[in-house]
Amino acid sequence: MSDQPQPVGLYEGLLTTRAIRRYRPDRVPDEALRDILFAASRAPSGSNRQPFRFLVLTDGPNAGRAKALIASAAQRIWSAKAAGDGYDRGSGAEQGSPKARMAATMDRYVADFESVPVLILPCLVRYRPPTPTEGASVYPAVQNLLLAARALGYGGVITHFHAPVEAELRHLLGIPDDTLVAATVTLGVPEGRHGPVRRRPLSELVYSETWGEAPGWATDPPGTRHTSAGPPRPGPPSSG
Repeated sequence: MSDQPQPVGLYEGLLTTRAIRRYRPDRVPDEALRDILFAASRAPSGSNRQPFRFLVLTDGPNAGRAKALIASAAQRIWSAKAAGDGYDRGSGAEQGSPKARMAATMDRYVADFESVPVLILPCLVRYRPPTPTEGASVYPAVQNLLLAARALGYGGVITHFHAPVEAELRHLLGIPDDTLVAATVTLGVPEGRHGPVRRRPLSELVYSETWGEAPGWATDPPGTRHTSAGPPRPGPPSSG
């Protein structure tokens, strides 16, 4: 059986692009990076200014130092979150539960972060003072990046693990002060696979006319599997 990725239609890609945190050690070819970043560069932005920039770090000396810096931050952030959110308690203590699986995935992700095949820092060159909406000019490009990676047989995930070491990264990589480091993205060949993602039912997410009232057409396709994660779902109305 060929290891070459099979073509993925746009709609299928949208429905099956999951966060990939486990990577094979395979190098991502320059040609694939070119195509992934070209797709990212086609994203819309305010006034079509295209203020996004991408620092792509693979196996150079600065890449190694940047990965090590962010790895240490990622381990601290995840350790605090795991303890604070009780990932070792409740359902997290049940082997095979969604919470336990997520904890195991994150434990490995942060432990192996320093060896991820590709680290990308999406940035925004500011052309005005910071605003609450400025992310709209960079995050569509990040989503294009992740979808293009999916189409070409790769996978990735977006995090904010760079934040605690941003000053060191700016110095190391020469990032200008007027440029926002918007995210941390890791990419590679998935050790597992993409597949249909589990989310909350459409009727819980789409409203019509009135907040909380789902339209009749807001139904999931037959066979859709839903997540048990997220905030508690509202229970049935009280009869009392």
